[in-house]
Amino acid sequence: MALLGDFNSPTKEEEVRSKDETDPSQPGIKTRALTREELVSEFKQLKLEREAQKNWDLFYKRNSTNFFKDRHWTTREFEELRACRQFESQRLVLLEAGCGVGNCIFPLLEDDLNIFVYACDFSPRAVEFVKQNPLYCPERCCAFQCDLTKDDLREHVPESSVDVITLIFVLSAVHPDKMKLALQNISRVLKPGGIVLFRDYGLHDHAMLRFKAGSKLGENFYVRQDGTRSYFFSKEFLAELFEETGLQSVANDYVLRETVNKKEGLCVPRVFLQSKFTKPSQSQSS
Repeated sequence: MALLGDFNSPTKEEEVRSKDETDPSQPGIKTRALTREELVSEFKQLKLEREAQKNWDLFYKRNSTNFFKDRHWTTREFEELRACRQFESQRLVLLEAGCGVGNCIFPLLEDDLNIFVYACDFSPRAVEFVKQNPLYCPERCCAFQCDLTKDDLREHVPESSVDVITLIFVLSAVHPDKMKLALQNISRVLKPGGIVLFRDYGLHDHAMLRFKAGSKLGENFYVRQDGTRSYFFSKEFLAELFEETGLQSVANDYVLRETVNKKEGLCVPRVFLQSKFTKPSQSQSS
């Protein structure tokens, strides 16, 4: 279920240029008030929730492993993937919650020989793609299907055993009412002192502004044409969500980028939220 890209903007001929701005209200970002208050009917919303897994499976059936590019930027953006070891040869245990077809985990496994990855996804088809990848090795990676909002991760991952958990364009696909359940689930397998690395869509991102009437499910929550859904986070909402789960904020800021599609001559503003949260050690919580 990992949303490692934007379904509402082109992904093929694009070049991303970073900017140092950290506030989506900067003058360079064009925003507008959402005046369309007509929400998708309750009947359709319940249907979308029931069919969420089917919609993600159909997405991967249509796109196979070709939709998202491999994510080689994770070690650059999240230095904890390298820096959290006490000694260089220490094996790092990582959980990628919402792994999709492995665009994040396989570059990590290639780059770091002392890493073991648990990888789970809502979509059984996506998990099968991970297992079929030539780089998949059961000695270094364990992939399994999981609904983070109801399936206990401890059936596959020992409690308090994971050093780093990544939530990269994943939580936005979960219904807001169930996000806390997902965070409680991942927290159980995170070591005291372990860290959660988060990146997802920010409030007023271009993808949010492009939704047409009839797409709104709730506040900052929308449905795409293929039935998959996306939430757009404010940093205040995210901080409160994690804090209610007992995880402490280390960093929580907007990242502004421009996505340039050379083929169509478009330059659009993007707003992401990039954050780090930690599970207090016993000494900190006592």
